[in-house]
Amino acid sequence: MKKTLLFLFLFTCFILAQEKTDPADTSFALFSTMVKVYKDYHNAKLVVPEIPECVVEEKNLIYTSYGKREMHLDLYLPQQKSTNVSQHLFPIVIMIHGGGWRSGYREMEKPMALFLASEGFICATVEYRLSGEAKYPASVIDIQKAIKWLKDQYKKYNIDIKEIALYGCSSGGQIAALLGTNNWGHKSDIGNVHAVIDIDGVLDMTDSNESGKDKDPSNASSGKRWFGYSYVEKPDLWKEGSAINYINGNSASYCFINSSLPRFHAGRDSVINQLDRNKIYSEIHTIANTPHTFWLFHPWFEETGNHIVTFLDKIFQSR
Repeated sequence: MKKTLLFLFLFTCFILAQEKTDPADTSFALFSTMVKVYKDYHNAKLVVPEIPECVVEEKNLIYTSYGKREMHLDLYLPQQKSTNVSQHLFPIVIMIHGGGWRSGYREMEKPMALFLASEGFICATVEYRLSGEAKYPASVIDIQKAIKWLKDQYKKYNIDIKEIALYGCSSGGQIAALLGTNNWGHKSDIGNVHAVIDIDGVLDMTDSNESGKDKDPSNASSGKRWFGYSYVEKPDLWKEGSAINYINGNSASYCFINSSLPRFHAGRDSVINQLDRNKIYSEIHTIANTPHTFWLFHPWFEETGNHIVTFLDKIFQSR
């Protein structure tokens, strides 16, 4: 017990030194999440990012801007094993953080980005506009722009543009799943993505677990803050933001990794049935006895990462 308390004290100091959040909304941040999870899961330990020698980090790359507002992403690149840098292209995993579309920050996904980069994937952790800055569909369009920018940079970073995966956690998983249908209502010229890793991201925003939260006008749900309207006020907008409505024969392959909390599975079974009818591969991993933010913590971090690698190895031919 003393060792655990010492670890928490030292790691709290570390997180407080590293913490980066939007000052307008700090409802989802590493330190507060650690404290919340540890109350019920005493074996949980927040994953501390350590850059391995085989990975190169490139920070604060600007992928688009809105006037003076610059949008950034960070890249984690596997080192080439050959001196001929044109010899091998790497699949890319574009990573979308969670936080109820209103909070969180891209550095939260750095541990998983490092894990996947050490396995031979280029990883990009992407900043996007949160609901306090811009309403739906701004955040989804931001991710589209990040995808396009990365595809345009494929020669510089040796990206295989035929092997693009979207990874998202919670609200980030909802965005990843939406774009992975390759049929979302706000089309762009980015082309298709090929794989989606949806970690506890809701697929049907009209499910009562999401759409039924706005009973107190003084306490808007995260969904209402994102869409700008409650489900009752604009149901069509909530339908438009639901991946369940866009699955088609051109959709990506999906890997669903879920906590043990049923409300984050909304729409999953129906989406899988649609994928099956379209002969598109999918797989599910529900990790028992886990908090919603399990991917940020040991002992579930490694299992989550291994599921991702195994899935992408099945989907991407170059692997």
